[in-house]
Amino acid sequence: MERLEEKGRVCDVLVIGSGAGGLATAIVAKKHGLSVIVIEKEPVFGGTTAFSGGVLWIPGNRHGKVNNPADTREAARRYMKAETGNWFDEGAVDAFLDAGPRMLDWFERQTAVKFAPTLYPDYHPTVDGGADVGRSVLAEPFDTSALGDNLKRLRPPLSTITFMGMMFNSSNADIKHFFNATKSLTSFTYVLKRLAAHAGEVARYGRGVQVTSGNALAARLAKSCFDLGIPILTDTPALRLVKEGDRVTGAEVGGAEPGTITARRGVVLACGGYAQDLARRADVFAHLRSGQAGHYSPVPEGNTGDGIRLGEAAGGAFDAEFPQPAAWMPVSRVPGQGVFPHLLDRYKPGMIAVLSNGRRFTNESESYHDVGAAMIASGEAAAWLICDHRTIRKYGLGHAKPAPMPLSLWLRSGYLKKGRTLAELAQACGIDPAALEATVADFNRGAREGRDEAFHRGETSFNRYLADPENKPNPCVAPVEQGPFYAVKLEMGDLGTFDGLKTTVPGEVLDRVGSVIPGLFAVGNDRASIMGGNYPGAGITLGPAMTFGWITGRYLAGIAPDATNREEAA
Repeated sequence: MERLEEKGRVCDVLVIGSGAGGLATAIVAKKHGLSVIVIEKEPVFGGTTAFSGGVLWIPGNRHGKVNNPADTREAARRYMKAETGNWFDEGAVDAFLDAGPRMLDWFERQTAVKFAPTLYPDYHPTVDGGADVGRSVLAEPFDTSALGDNLKRLRPPLSTITFMGMMFNSSNADIKHFFNATKSLTSFTYVLKRLAAHAGEVARYGRGVQVTSGNALAARLAKSCFDLGIPILTDTPALRLVKEGDRVTGAEVGGAEPGTITARRGVVLACGGYAQDLARRADVFAHLRSGQAGHYSPVPEGNTGDGIRLGEAAGGAFDAEFPQPAAWMPVSRVPGQGVFPHLLDRYKPGMIAVLSNGRRFTNESESYHDVGAAMIASGEAAAWLICDHRTIRKYGLGHAKPAPMPLSLWLRSGYLKKGRTLAELAQACGIDPAALEATVADFNRGAREGRDEAFHRGETSFNRYLADPENKPNPCVAPVEQGPFYAVKLEMGDLGTFDGLKTTVPGEVLDRVGSVIPGLFAVGNDRASIMGGNYPGAGITLGPAMTFGWITGRYLAGIAPDATNREEAA
């Protein structure tokens, strides 16, 4: 663990947590002349960010303007108002829309954090103000060997979404090469080179160092901290906040160097929300309250609501009030390996999801959050993702990989169910056989012509974005008809929680009567989401986390939220 040079353990800003919101706040505060310490209770840094897709939703960003120069701030504001409904927070939304593009430019100029444009549509592009492209950016890939000795403390990516430890972006050409390795000499050669390079990295560093997505963002933020001399103290949990009168002045910490860290300007809670706080989520999540099903979150096990509890103990207000309290993610449990988030397969043609009654219940190509909400609304909070032999060999199914990888491992473990006929598959899954056969027959009649008559799958740009453009006429729709048939059970998980501590726009934590608690701030998922429990687009967690981290860091340094200083304008 990195040691503090200051024996008195005194700083201007103490950040508790090491995800994107916390590290962004730390970097900005340090850049503006404040001394900063970051503490993290786990032995690794990076938080949920390191597991994530590394996408930020930032309307008006300079990268997006290249692909959508006609997009406007006013359109993004209308979209957010339509999406958030009764939870529209005018002040926070305006601050986010104004500061987001400035934040992005500042980090790219001032730090090791770099972004690339994506072609992601908004998740509901037909809603007033929605966009077909231009609002989401992605962290650029990163060589984590640049972290030096700190590499061993970077949280590894979620193992179930890597291939032999290698990472890929969801739209990366690498994936196509791996899918085509047995069909194309070019792809075969590419894959061999990639495997050889990865093997060399593992031999030298003990892990792959060429990372993408959220692991790249976490590494870039951490590299920026280390470049500035900001210590990230891992294995250092915050035990309680210290107050002098009404003001929060620091925290008592445990770990290898227990004691008190004093913060002259403020303490920033950035612990990642409460996705792994079993008691709180059992009280908040409707499907757990009703006993519908279990919940299997792929976020880090350390996200146990520490920041929210610390904030509440200091008088902060937390209310579980959003209709959808978390970013829902349909997942499957992989025996011996953990939880697999279904980010890509649901969009592919030839796949449908059904309940135990054998009926479809939603458009499978909507966002993971929307599909998860539909699973909960169904009364089961679980479903089966089904496809035929041709489809699974082309695209895979859940953690089961496409050809040429064999399916035997997943079949033997029970993760993957198989039936020579739909009725046989239904029996293996506990699905109503006659209803499943009827559902597939109804679906296939339209699917042969590229139509989904029940749920209109493939009719929006977002539905089509992660589908298969080579499948004509609808990249999301193909019949399920060539046995044998396969299924994976979908269960409920999440990518993080939306409910958090009440704050001002600059991040000051509020008490029950709406007064500021001096010296206490919250960012990331410890702060109530401006999205009001909705999921408008790719990156609506990380985009606000870094934007409000930027705002909070500047506020701690005494810079007004709407001010443009010389450093930013340079």
